[in-house]
Amino acid sequence: MLAVTALAGLGLSRVHAEESQFGYVYTTDLLPQGAKEVEQWATWRHQKVAGYFDQIDGRTEFEYGMTDKLQLAFYANYVWSRAYHNGPFDQTTPPEPLSYDRPGPDDHYNAKRFVGFSGEAIYRLWSPYTDPLGVAIYVEPTVGPQFRELETKLILQKNFLDDRLVTAFNFTYAPELRYDWADDAMTHKRWQEETDVNLNIAASYRFAPNWSAGIEFLNEHEYNSYNFSNESNDGYFVGPVIHYGGKKFFVTATFLEQLPWASAHADTVPGAIVGRRIYDNDFEKYRVRIKAGWYF
Repeated sequence: MLAVTALAGLGLSRVHAEESQFGYVYTTDLLPQGAKEVEQWATWRHQKVAGYFDQIDGRTEFEYGMTDKLQLAFYANYVWSRAYHNGPFDQTTPPEPLSYDRPGPDDHYNAKRFVGFSGEAIYRLWSPYTDPLGVAIYVEPTVGPQFRELETKLILQKNFLDDRLVTAFNFTYAPELRYDWADDAMTHKRWQEETDVNLNIAASYRFAPNWSAGIEFLNEHEYNSYNFSNESNDGYFVGPVIHYGGKKFFVTATFLEQLPWASAHADTVPGAIVGRRIYDNDFEKYRVRIKAGWYF
């Protein structure tokens, strides 16, 4: 009986560790107190209206478990993109992190930039292992030369089948400021308001020791305001996720495709919706995200 209890305790401590089972959706699993982790993210965004388009978002992150309920992180964000005749009406259009660039309509665009530094705090109110539902609050400020954002999340997690099946839900409210051109003539810049509101869900099943697989679904909305007015875009993405979690490292990969469910709104850019998919500068047809983490 004592041996069974000890093994159960070891199993519980294993699933309690922060392991990023999903590429996009967060869970309430955090690093134990005093634990440290380095993560590297790479997100590839591909294909717009026409022409060619590729964007790679990079993130290098350091995480630390302050307590068993509070996890802190600090990371750097950077981006590379190339584009040609990818926007509405076949015009070359940069992605959102580089929207202040104004290439000509027939230019072959290629650029890389530092986006900004971010801090992150996740506080767990309830644990999915000892409470009916896992609940956590997430706050992430980002500051960069052309960008300011305060991203907040409500994170919910519910486990089933002796914790082999993990389900999670995130609600994100992220007001931001972008220092961008105020008019098409590019005579002056100003800080412009925008808000991202996302509702994301995911499920993953551990089918073998250290291995799990599942699905992620993202519902993303953009507003040209700090409230739920002046909506510009909505996009829906779905796809599989695979995860491997070893003793000292993990790797997670998610592939997403945009569903043909987009709708036109008052502030939608003309020509940005093709085949019921939105292709404004923060939306594309395909996304691939790979995350790798090392514990020490």
